[in-house]
Parts: sequence; C-alpha cells; structure tokens
Amino acid sequence: MSAYIVADIDITDPGLYEQYKPLASAAIEKYGAKPLVRGGEVESAEGSWKPKRFVILEFASMEELRRFYDSPEYKKARAIRQKASKSNLIFVKGV
Repeated sequence: MSAYIVADIDITDPGLYEQYKPLASAAIEKYGAKPLVRGGEVESAEGSWKPKRFVILEFASMEELRRFYDSPEYKKARAIRQKASKSNLIFVKGV
C-alpha cells in the first residue's frame, strides 16, 4: 500500500533553505520517492488553511517512507529544514 508524506512548509530563512533542497532531492531519489507536489501555487478552497509551500511525496509503502525519513541522508537535510522553516508533516497510508 502506498504511503505519503504531506508537508506544509513556511520558509523563514530562504538562504539556509537553499542548502536543504539538494540534500533532500538526493535522499528522495535514493529512497525511491515520487514527488507529486513540490511547491507551486496554492489556492485555498475552503476553511482558513493557507499553506505556504506544499509538498506531497509518494512511497511504495509506509516502511519505505520511514526508511527515507530516518535515513542518515535525510536526517542531515531535515536538520537544515527545521532551522530554515516552520513545518507541519504527516504520514498517510494510501490506496
């Protein structure tokens, strides 16, 4: 069953965030994730949610997702992202 990381990211330090991008991209590629949404224009349709930068990554399974998220490669990237932004992430099992 597919699994997804869904992220809403508010970048607070754009210069530092630029260091995150190549590290995250390399880890995404290495662990077989498929970016479905990565940035792009967001239009709110209902409610008050106004994501700044929206990301959805697809993985083959929750196990693969966790392998990526806990990997040494992504841990390094994640530390930079956490310093350069305020983020909300969820893991979702899909169909």
